[in-house]
Amino acid sequence: MASLIFKFLAGLPLGLLQRLGVLAGWLTYALSPTYRRRLRANLEQALGHDEARRIWRRSVGEIGKQALELAWVLLRPQNEITTKVVQVSGWEHVEAAEANGGGILFITPHLGCFEITAQYFSLHKPITVLYRPPKKAVLQPVINAGRRRGNMHLAPADVSGVRRLIKALRAGEAVGMLPDQVPGGGEGAWLPFFGRPAYTMTLAARLSEVAGVNTIFAWAERLPGGKGFHLRFRPPLTPLDGDTHARAAAINRELEAQIRENPAQYLWGYNRYKRPSGAPPAPATR
Repeated sequence: MASLIFKFLAGLPLGLLQRLGVLAGWLTYALSPTYRRRLRANLEQALGHDEARRIWRRSVGEIGKQALELAWVLLRPQNEITTKVVQVSGWEHVEAAEANGGGILFITPHLGCFEITAQYFSLHKPITVLYRPPKKAVLQPVINAGRRRGNMHLAPADVSGVRRLIKALRAGEAVGMLPDQVPGGGEGAWLPFFGRPAYTMTLAARLSEVAGVNTIFAWAERLPGGKGFHLRFRPPLTPLDGDTHARAAAINRELEAQIRENPAQYLWGYNRYKRPSGAPPAPATR
């Protein structure tokens, strides 16, 4: 049933799908007290009371759009979905990175239509993306098919996948990942994220240490009325250097800057500050 619903959603026009996404977002918000508390608390933590109060309603709808448009991005033909990228800013940074000759590490938070960034680049050159299996196993073949087509390749979130990512970067290819997911115990470090310790994936930082790698931050802003997406690329605002933990902390700061560009389109309902099994306790905050 879940697979059939996914395919049905993919067949809808993007504008209609996004309007349904707003309804889905509000339905989730209405039915889950835990989700409501987490979304409002995360917004306040990051943006302060006044700004959170100003945008939380819009955020509820944008999160719903983000969830439903996943089917549209993954199951529609690539050349069709990329026509909805109606504006691109910063492509010169991608061209400069290619001219440098090293691999490209694309870092994308759960902001806007995060799935479309790798799809768009894959029409240009090969890209390998890190993935975790979906919670609903029945959706895994459908989602994997959407992420493994043309120049897109998958690397599982395990040791073999990490080796695959490093190999791709050393070969001068591109790698894409979302570093704002809570990693498993032993795979991260407690680092600040919007002023609160968050158990943070260190893999992106480790990949940024690969010789010759060019790190680019990317995200796709969702335009109103189903008009499409504005894809943005930029290098780090400050150089990524130091040890792995210093780089991971710097990546968190870069993500914060991206999210502040359009905070209503971030996935605030995600339990970003949870302690995964096997992780040490979060450090005390003053």
